[in-house]
Amino acid sequence: MSLRNGSLCVIAGLHETLALLTSQLHPDANHKEDMVFLKDVFSERSLGYLMKMHEKLKQYEKQSPTPVLHSASCLAEDLAEELQSGPMEDDERELLLLLSTPHLKAVLSAHDTVAQKNFDPVLPPLPEELDDDLEEESVKIVRLVKNKEPLGATIRRDEVTGAVIVARIMRGGAADRSGLVHVGDELREVNGNLIIHKRPDEISQILSQSQGSITLKIIPAIIEEDKLKESRVYLRALFDYMPFEDKATPCQEAGLPFSRGDILQVVSQDDPTWWQAKRVGDCNLRAALIPSTQFQERRLRYRMKMGSFPAPVSPKTPTLSGLCSVLFKEFVFCVDLCPSVLPVSVSLTTAGLRRSFRLRKDRHGSSGEPCTPDASQSDFLIYEEVTQYVPRRGERPRLIVLIGSLGARITELKQKVISENPRRYGVAVPHTTRARKSHEREGVEYHFITKAAFEADIQNNRFIEYGEYKDNLYGTSLESINSVLDQNKVCLVDVQPEALKTLRTAEFKPYIIFVRPRIHDPHCKQLSSSSSSLSAGITEEDLQEMLQSAERMDERYGHWVDYVLVKEDPVSALAELQVVLERVEVEPHWVPVSWVRT
Repeated sequence: MSLRNGSLCVIAGLHETLALLTSQLHPDANHKEDMVFLKDVFSERSLGYLMKMHEKLKQYEKQSPTPVLHSASCLAEDLAEELQSGPMEDDERELLLLLSTPHLKAVLSAHDTVAQKNFDPVLPPLPEELDDDLEEESVKIVRLVKNKEPLGATIRRDEVTGAVIVARIMRGGAADRSGLVHVGDELREVNGNLIIHKRPDEISQILSQSQGSITLKIIPAIIEEDKLKESRVYLRALFDYMPFEDKATPCQEAGLPFSRGDILQVVSQDDPTWWQAKRVGDCNLRAALIPSTQFQERRLRYRMKMGSFPAPVSPKTPTLSGLCSVLFKEFVFCVDLCPSVLPVSVSLTTAGLRRSFRLRKDRHGSSGEPCTPDASQSDFLIYEEVTQYVPRRGERPRLIVLIGSLGARITELKQKVISENPRRYGVAVPHTTRARKSHEREGVEYHFITKAAFEADIQNNRFIEYGEYKDNLYGTSLESINSVLDQNKVCLVDVQPEALKTLRTAEFKPYIIFVRPRIHDPHCKQLSSSSSSLSAGITEEDLQEMLQSAERMDERYGHWVDYVLVKEDPVSALAELQVVLERVEVEPHWVPVSWVRT
């Protein structure tokens, strides 16, 4: 590098120095590329702006300026109120508009923060001396600034030593984000108060009354490293859970209320009894507790053994009075969890499955009633692992399964969808052993086969459902469904709920729509035919039967339903169904994880 005049003049301003240095750079033959690069860097306008800012800050630092006032925001508010108190001229109105702009308010707020030097919370000094009994132990002093957010931790009492131990750290909570408190740490003091001999309610009271900051004196666990890593396990809840009704939970305020059908992200399964999870769609970053599959199944079996729980069908979370002492030998209580965390209202929008208005024997066996799952089977409805499935071009369409309770008339609804768009939607042609009528065509209204062939197909499990009517057999085969799907058509089938056990496979990836009529309370005097899509002449007994049908199927099979269509009238129901079918083809949906894993 060579500099004109042999040297660089020393001047006060960095900005001027940079400009002079740039003008004196002359690349020689050996360092041409380096000099060009250096000159380009020094010539950058942004670098010049930074130098000017540096000079101005240095000038202010030498002057040691002091704020004229510490509350410019309050002065602006007072001025705005004064202007609004009487008639305003144009300039006064313009000033009022200027004072109300968010940018100026932000500038004034920043000014007040700097003027008041309110940068960090004022924390009390650390204790200078430690207790004599702690001199030989490693002690950690943890100070957390407390706000309205709960700490997100639970503690337990050690049965042998009586020590208060951190039992779990809630993922995403204040304690977890601080990185200062770990599972297994022993608490000795809270804000200078010894807690060794205090009752759980006394410790909770100390924590709840603490303001500003909380100082914890901790004996660190031998292994402080938190090995928990947020997982990507998603579960669909198959039952309703209200932690405030669950006496077995370590801390009711730390529990996560959810309804059947909610999608839960499990972030920790380290505790075999209580998992940490978040409800997908919630804004709360802190995880909460849900019962693990093993624990939920274990206590449901306990209830079955005690005779208080009949069978593993859509279980509700039991309220256990004596089971806590059987399953838990240690008392677990809560650390300063916000009492405002209340359970959400349970909204059962998923409903049950199907019945035509009058039960048809050709869709059932002799009884026609859905079977209750065998209580001896270990198929308690607890969670189902799910993932998001996004339809892709070129893949076979998903099977659309329509099911409904009494009065839904889903066959008519299905036929209207297909008739309006026969190129896009198709129906699985059923099989029958009855004789073909003169106007019927093979493979259009029915597949006509012999009784021997039909019975052979039954033995080979080729039907998703079948039944007998007037000595003739009727059934819907898997082959008929595949025939429609292989044509790249969306196949619509209406089946009884028992058939879902066969159809819920990765091959079909069925989207299950429950159609139920809007039924008003039969005992309500305001019920009129104009408020319902049901035909005139239906008795209160019929309405009650339809209502019970929907409730019964919801209880038994509602956990399989993807969408509930409440049928007000045929026109609106058709329009709603068409919208749903369009969404199924393009939008992602939660499906069992086994459907997409290879």
